[in-house]
Amino acid sequence: MTRTIGTFPVQGTTRHDEHGLLLVLDRRLDGHDTFLSGILDLGQGPAAVRIFTLDDVTVLRPLETIEAPSPVWAGILHLPHGLRPRVVPADLANAAQAGSRDLDTLDAAELRYALTFLGEATTAQIRTARIAAIVSALPPAGGDAA
Repeated sequence: MTRTIGTFPVQGTTRHDEHGLLLVLDRRLDGHDTFLSGILDLGQGPAAVRIFTLDDVTVLRPLETIEAPSPVWAGILHLPHGLRPRVVPADLANAAQAGSRDLDTLDAAELRYALTFLGEATTAQIRTARIAAIVSALPPAGGDAA
């Protein structure tokens, strides 16, 4: 097995699609980028999985054939890449500070959405406009009225 930085107990349910088995986690894994791989141990030995973390769910797709667990399963997920916390880019942090706005009020889902929105900007002009949109939606720093 490859070196493991993070190990997490996971549980969920099974689903199938046209490509095979899907293991849907009961709780979304926060701090994990999508489309990464890991090793899942369901008690049958380690199996490589692809991790898909979406807005509200994490799904594991086995990269090799494994015996389908019962509709409800539990196992250990080993991540060679560990946690990947979301980092606010300097340009957004500077704009929030300059506008006396508070980025810390965003919860994990809101921050993920804002950073994804910003990260998908295809030009500097679009990025600048998106930073302005994000900052204008933030509450004033210190809880002052706008």
